[in-house]
Amino acid sequence: MTGIPSINIFSRDVVRLADFYERVGFRETYRYPQDGAPTQVEVNLDQFTIRISSVEAAIKDHGLNPNLGGRTIGAILRTDDTDREYACLTGKGAWSLRPPHDFLTDLRTAWKSDPDGNPINLVQRRSKRNGAR
Repeated sequence: MTGIPSINIFSRDVVRLADFYERVGFRETYRYPQDGAPTQVEVNLDQFTIRISSVEAAIKDHGLNPNLGGRTIGAILRTDDTDREYACLTGKGAWSLRPPHDFLTDLRTAWKSDPDGNPINLVQRRSKRNGAR
């Protein structure tokens, strides 16, 4: 295998989900087709790429039948301030799954959800200087 890995999220509303990820700091790097309603959009943050593909295209083009009933993947976003990012995502349409809390001995974490229900885990490594015990 070569290259930088990415994940694919199937969605019934590619534009809505891509817009959400752009509002939280991702940048659109690919769109197909260029004109009209896209069946695929890629968004990137640092070296992490999320490809958002339409359920309809997955069925038509690849013979897949994505089950959107269960969410088996989630994005992990590192931050230097979990509480701040949690509040920021709340203002951008992300739903709360679990508010910020300390985890293990050196992490501050929280869980949000994108508009399609995919989990987003915010993770901050704490040091003794910023509150670790």
